[in-house]
Amino acid sequence: MPPTLPSAAAAAAAEAIFSPSSHLRLLLPSRVKGRPLPVPTLPLRLAILSAASALDAVFAPRAATFAYRARHAAVRYLRSIPNASWFFRVAIPRQPFGPRHVRRLFDAISGKIDDPGFLEFLRELFVSDAIAFELGGCELGRGLPQESELTATLLNVFFDPVDREVMAIREEVHKKNPRIKDDGVLHTPVRVYAARYLDEILVVTSGSKMLTIDVRDRILAVLEGNLEVKVDRLGSSVHSAESEKMEFLGMEFQAVPPSVLHPPMSEKAKRARKMYLKRKAAKAQELKNARETRRKKLGLKILNYLFKKVRRGHEFEFDFRIESEVQQLFKEWGEEVVTEYFKSPEYCRYWHRLLNSGDFLSLNRVRDQLPPALVDSYDKFQETLDRFLMPMRDHDTSEEEERLAEEEEKQYEKRTVEDLTELKMRVNAPIELVRKAVKLAGFTNSMGRPRPIKLLICLDDTDIINWYAGVGRRWLDFFCCCRNFKMVKTVVSYHLRFSCFLTLAEKHECTKRQAISHYTKDLKVKNDGVAEVHFPTECEIKMMGDKNLSDPKPVDGALTMILVRLAVDDTTYPCLAHFCAETETVIYRIRLLQNRLNVDPLNGKKWIQGLSAIHESLNKKCLPLCPMHASDLFLGKITLQDIDCTRFVDVE
Repeated sequence: MPPTLPSAAAAAAAEAIFSPSSHLRLLLPSRVKGRPLPVPTLPLRLAILSAASALDAVFAPRAATFAYRARHAAVRYLRSIPNASWFFRVAIPRQPFGPRHVRRLFDAISGKIDDPGFLEFLRELFVSDAIAFELGGCELGRGLPQESELTATLLNVFFDPVDREVMAIREEVHKKNPRIKDDGVLHTPVRVYAARYLDEILVVTSGSKMLTIDVRDRILAVLEGNLEVKVDRLGSSVHSAESEKMEFLGMEFQAVPPSVLHPPMSEKAKRARKMYLKRKAAKAQELKNARETRRKKLGLKILNYLFKKVRRGHEFEFDFRIESEVQQLFKEWGEEVVTEYFKSPEYCRYWHRLLNSGDFLSLNRVRDQLPPALVDSYDKFQETLDRFLMPMRDHDTSEEEERLAEEEEKQYEKRTVEDLTELKMRVNAPIELVRKAVKLAGFTNSMGRPRPIKLLICLDDTDIINWYAGVGRRWLDFFCCCRNFKMVKTVVSYHLRFSCFLTLAEKHECTKRQAISHYTKDLKVKNDGVAEVHFPTECEIKMMGDKNLSDPKPVDGALTMILVRLAVDDTTYPCLAHFCAETETVIYRIRLLQNRLNVDPLNGKKWIQGLSAIHESLNKKCLPLCPMHASDLFLGKITLQDIDCTRFVDVE
């Protein structure tokens, strides 16, 4: 929301506070049996945002540290948990946030806020279905239009008793199991860790299974007794953190030894590294030789020039003496050359053999016949020769090998001890679900190979590439913290990229090779003669890693929606993005994936587990957008929550 609002918008928001139901619009679905969706107007949405800010100001300072408002912040905390033994996820079956839950929620709010008008406004929002959501679903926190901006704040207030119970459990466990401060003792204290994001709760312990079961029973008792939330006790079973995987926040968690996260270098990798260092040293030597050659040529040119001047009778007069500088320079060059020369065992061995082998002065019968001064000079020469040129390669090599073997043995001992005494949390992307989602959305055929999406052919080339880029970047941002991020990179870099090429080739009736030649592998498009790249390049994808993000939106909204451009002559409709006054717009029609496939998103057998869907009432609705906001919507920079869904236009 902008820092300042027009007076008309502020007045409309104030009016919406007193009559929320009059600022709701029903979106009717395209099918007969579909459910309508009540959507708040912009003034009511501003009033809801103001209410969320007020509740945050009161309840956010009291919130528990493990009640996260961002997914990646929760993931980073879970990755830091040491020596996890058991964990469980509180399985809440899909159920509406009904009157009994609203009653509990208002009891918590009224205990801290004494404002009847504010409470009445919140109650009107629930009565008029301006705020309506389900617990245990997968639609919360994903930027979908059916979710209110107030939902996250209300859920944090509603689940506060659970957070308090977890904090009490952790305090009891910490008091009973203090940490031993003796560094010489290997001690793993019993600890309880928890993370909650909206209605998803994961509890991890580093103690016994009986302790974990007791913790689970206490948490479920609060949920079922105090909050009247139905809980799936079978789905909330305790699992071994080391031998089983746990799905949480759309990712898979498992406790593994440190060597799994940081495996030792294989023999093949060691050989490759050795070859790389050898090539690097050879390249450095080549550059050094090139510098020496250029330096030598420059010196010869200077000497040749001075020699010609002297031959012609010219005299050189200098105001300063440069003999000392020249001597120092040549001394440094000479020492550098000698040092580099003595570093080579091959050169030393060659000259030592050349100066030492076959010399008759080493024979005793010859030495007795020579003057003592000559023999002494020869012996001193041999001593100097042995001191500087004696090949010590075998001795040095054996010492180096012993040192390397000792270091490797110490590292092996350290890894072995860590693997036996430590466990670290590994986070993986559910790659099978990602592949199923790619197939469901039509990026690949039944054989798993890229295919075109013909529904996108009516779009401009830039919009086609932007839609693929939006889906790809959402996946890359969401799973960048995962250990198997490389698999997600492959899905984006291969399946999505080549599906985009095939779609462009289908549109222009050309081959895939011609499309790649025209757009290049980076999918470049020209805007006013300037090349733009929206799809992540192959080099960019290879260099991607954990970006330390806060809460990137999942791919659900971008993946399950396609905007089809309509050929309409009347383009005087204003842009439907919030606070946008542009009138030069293009009309798009929303096409939802579940309606195109005629699949119910609640059907787990035909839909992807954990993949949410936009409400069916938005299917085939038409919205005018200016070029900037259309591009942002394609790229995933904004969502349908940033669009005024009450002002859709009717186009025949």
